[in-house]
Amino acid sequence: MARAAVAAIAVVVAACETVPPPAPPPVPAPAVRTVTQARYEIVPPEALPQVADADLAAAWPALLASCRSLERSSARREAWGEPCRQAAAVPAGDAAARRAFLARQLDAYRVLSVTLEEGGGEPRLVASETRGRMTGYYEPLLNGSRTRGAPFVVPLHRPPADLLTVELASLYPELANQRVRARLQASDKGTRVVPYWSRAELTEERLRGTELVWVDDAIEAFFLQVQGSGRVRLRDGSMVRVGYADTNGHPYRSIGRVLVERGELALEQASMQGIVAWAQANPERVAALLNENPSYVFFRELPLGDPQAGPVGALGVPLTPGYSVAVDPRFIPLGAPLLISTAHPATGAPLRRLVLAQDTGGAIRGPLRFDFFWGFGAAAAAPAGRQRHDVQAWLLVPRGLRPEQLLGGR
Repeated sequence: MARAAVAAIAVVVAACETVPPPAPPPVPAPAVRTVTQARYEIVPPEALPQVADADLAAAWPALLASCRSLERSSARREAWGEPCRQAAAVPAGDAAARRAFLARQLDAYRVLSVTLEEGGGEPRLVASETRGRMTGYYEPLLNGSRTRGAPFVVPLHRPPADLLTVELASLYPELANQRVRARLQASDKGTRVVPYWSRAELTEERLRGTELVWVDDAIEAFFLQVQGSGRVRLRDGSMVRVGYADTNGHPYRSIGRVLVERGELALEQASMQGIVAWAQANPERVAALLNENPSYVFFRELPLGDPQAGPVGALGVPLTPGYSVAVDPRFIPLGAPLLISTAHPATGAPLRRLVLAQDTGGAIRGPLRFDFFWGFGAAAAAPAGRQRHDVQAWLLVPRGLRPEQLLGGR
């Protein structure tokens, strides 16, 4: 009996005890992301690379072309108006006056690319680089026809009617100047916005009716998309110029890198010329290789204009061979002059020039990522296809301004 009473009391006491609450679930660590930003360090004129007088003279028309575009924008005119007036007043053939203009009117900033880790506190500096990557591009010449018929069976397309451009700033102001491509997809649950078709998904049926011209070589058509503009010689000998109109919004992936990763090309062979040679040796595999790059470029027909001038770049002026470069406009203001120090792709000799930021490109992403415009045709294709060199860059801006003040159209 006593033992039973004790047991009963123990049960009652246990029932009266407060049961501790369950432990809260662990708080997940903040997501860490890596971001790339630009930093700009002002440098004195004597610290800049020396540019030959002949190169300064050759760059001057490109500088004046940038000025004509910059002066069309009220926001940019305020910053660039006086330097552009002074540049236009430099006497032709006066090398000393050109150098004096650069020293008096413009400040020079070394461009750095910094990598930060964000999440869980203050951003952490991972890397700071003063050297980036310079590649080359050119205006190719293709053979084609207005109508399909052998050997002209590879189409260049206009933008499809169902391709949407979504400006993200309307939803998120901090994403100004960023946009995505999309399409509408209907279902039983309604209509929603989804990513546009990738290259592999863009079937002939989905693109029917958007053919601009037909050309005779799939790999050349692919490289035209990479270059962004080119010329097509028609059956009757006439010439049309085509230029970038839009993209499907998918990220660019280098097919040369794909071949290197597969062990089918050595790194030094992964030039445009090396890829063409691979395609000629593997014609049945070309389509699958091209689909490794999900990005797809649509074209529009442009006036041929002056055959000696380059295509019109993103700044809205014809590109100058050897003195125009494509940049990432998030970090380098369009129209601005730059001093670059890299290597010549044919000789390996130092290549130090004044160039103008007059174009953009889907693969040109980052503060120190540039594409050097070499000109038109096969003579320009050779150096452009081989250019993959380190580069240093100094951004030139109107005296007293910071580079950040010139970004984003401000």
